[in-house]
Amino acid sequence: CASTPPAPKPRIVMQVSDGDAAKWNLALNVAGNAQKELGADKVQVEIVAFGPGIGMLKFDSVTANRVNDAIKSGVKVVACENTMGAQKLVKADMNPAISYVPAGVIEIMTRQQEGWAYVRP
Repeated sequence: CASTPPAPKPRIVMQVSDGDAAKWNLALNVAGNAQKELGADKVQVEIVAFGPGIGMLKFDSVTANRVNDAIKSGVKVVACENTMGAQKLVKADMNPAISYVPAGVIEIMTRQQEGWAYVRP
């Protein structure tokens, strides 16, 4: 009797491309709510920032503490290196806890192809 493989963890990829702290706070709330509802160890959440949204990942941004808390809770937060180049930002400008991807849009496309749910708060 073959056993059914376990269902994969729910996975959510979120886009933040607005330079508005309210949008960032909404994305962080959505991430926290998903973890609370499903269990932080039972869901994967990734927030991808590009365009004007990249500013909220600077080390001195108004959302830096909340971003750090989200990362500590297991949320992956990534910055688009294409945007960083266009805005002349270097990793020293950025929150040291975040990760990087070459292209934010490609990261989102890849995650969707892998079956991740796409959310744009």
